Amino acid sequence: MSITSTTTQTTSPLATTSAATTSSTATSSASSSSQTNDALSALSSNMNNFLSLLMTQLQNQDPTSPLDANSFTTELVQFSGVEQQIQTNTSLTQLIQLTQAGEVMQSSAMLGKQVSVTSDHIPLQNGSGALQFSESSAQPVIVSVYSDSGALIRQDTVNAKAGQNTWTWHGTDSSGNSVPDGSYKVAVMAAGASGTATAVPFTVLATATGVQKQGNSMQLQLGALDVDFGAVQSVNQ
Repeated sequence: MSITSTTTQTTSPLATTSAATTSSTATSSASSSSQTNDALSALSSNMNNFLSLLMTQLQNQDPTSPLDANSFTTELVQFSGVEQQIQTNTSLTQLIQLTQAGEVMQSSAMLGKQVSVTSDHIPLQNGSGALQFSESSAQPVIVSVYSDSGALIRQDTVNAKAGQNTWTWHGTDSSGNSVPDGSYKVAVMAAGASGTATAVPFTVLATATGVQKQGNSMQLQLGALDVDFGAVQSVNQ
């Protein structure tokens, strides 16, 4: 016998985010509960049919050739295993939901604050964007900003000093024309002693504006840029 088991920021960002999360969690929880009940119901039906068939076989077995106990014992073990798996999956789903709810509450405290994140994109917010990088010695560093299509929008040469450096973008292209707020690809390169350009690690500075659920993970919104919480390096008070 085989068995088949089947928040962009507003006047009150915390309230808005919490309400949206509560609704999402409730919907997800209801769906999970319904699926679990359906699976357990199907399992119970199959189990009852199996026990009924087993009792009939036991009552009508040939005394000289009794039913092999190992065969139905294996079936009972399989039923038990499936039931435990369903219950385990339910517990894991509930744990994930609680974890996500906790992440939302924690991230709500970031809204309106400047955060430092690792990303290869820089969000232009209200005509401004910034990033930070560190150098072991003073040397020229080139910061390039591109559109999603790969077109070069702006390129600046920064006379970086030893230690931490901050580059601020005022929302204009290389010709001085304003570009709209959005998410832009960015690269930071330094010319080594041999003249070969090398990538410089950097973090992006931006204002947290919202929180959203993306698949099974939560993301922090920085204007037009969405990042996983694991990308957050620091939060400035």
